[in-house]
Amino acid sequence: PFCRQLARRGRFVIRYDNRDTGLSTKYPPGAPPYNFEDMMDDAIRVLDHHGVGKAHVAGMSMGGMLAQNVALKYPELVSALTVISSSPLGVDTSGLPGATEAYKEHSAQGANVDWSKREQVLDFMVKDARAIASTRHPFDEVRTRAMIEADYDRSGGLASATNHFLLKGGGLKRTVRDLTAPLLVIHGTADPLFPVDHGEALAKAVPGARLVKVEGGGHELHRNDWPQIIDAIAAHH
Repeated sequence: PFCRQLARRGRFVIRYDNRDTGLSTKYPPGAPPYNFEDMMDDAIRVLDHHGVGKAHVAGMSMGGMLAQNVALKYPELVSALTVISSSPLGVDTSGLPGATEAYKEHSAQGANVDWSKREQVLDFMVKDARAIASTRHPFDEVRTRAMIEADYDRSGGLASATNHFLLKGGGLKRTVRDLTAPLLVIHGTADPLFPVDHGEALAKAVPGARLVKVEGGGHELHRNDWPQIIDAIAAHH
């Protein structure tokens, strides 16, 4: 529904599954035979496949880091960049707050999950969704569980997705300060994984960048916040 609403605003939306997720190629958990650089190139191959010469690239969280890298590696192919709930690339963030203690405690419990057991994974992912949820809107556990179940079943499990935590960078150092595409930063003010300071630092690092803060927003795209987020993305070019 989010992408459909964006498409109704006159955008041709391409959404794809990263390696080890959804319907894309899966590798055994623990030793991914690819790196972050390969995932950047995947994005460009998807554009090539669709015959798109230049695109507004958007990414959230890890996808936000990917999107920054893509815009820096392929500046001629990126007309605009939107980074959601992420952190600035190649900028010193050591002085910024990290994930909240509550989130770190929750995240550590993931080590006890048997990722081959559907119910265990679903229960943990629902807890995860609650841990990163908006503080402004009520948490809809029924809808959230249904979405996670659909994602799990479509992907045939989520075990391979844990490979993303093991990825190496590929050796090249880039900094978002070199960005040439117009930048839009969207960040929730209650994000427990990347506190809003990260979004502020990202916007500050790039001259002319626009920062949109989602009041009470967590590390998610809550449907009640979609109008604000979609308006911002649709207007950015």
